[in-house]
Amino acid sequence: MELDSKVLSARVAEILNNKGALDIEILEVGHLTSIADYFVICSGRNAMAVRSLAEDLEDKLAEIDVMPRRTEGARESKWIVLDYATVIVHIFHPEERQYYNIERLWQDGTNQVEFISIEDRK
Repeated sequence: MELDSKVLSARVAEILNNKGALDIEILEVGHLTSIADYFVICSGRNAMAVRSLAEDLEDKLAEIDVMPRRTEGARESKWIVLDYATVIVHIFHPEERQYYNIERLWQDGTNQVEFISIEDRK
């Protein structure tokens, strides 16, 4: 099943939120790079949580026939990158996220997509 990149980024954020990811951000980056339309960035509480978030995301998306083209960082579980072509997912250990601060590199003041978790909608 092929999903529109905006829909896929929202679905990714929803899956990560349901699994307990922290500080989820969606950035529209298509106007800044040709590598993807969206980045979804989040943190796990520790290395085990980072790995669990990535595994759960892969499993849930596989259920709808959406598979990553490439996965990096799963062994160390400090920064896992899942490449879904138009959406690239970055799942960080908190210290790694603070150190690399990729939001600062990719935010241009206009490209943060609002993500409202189900709990916040109530």
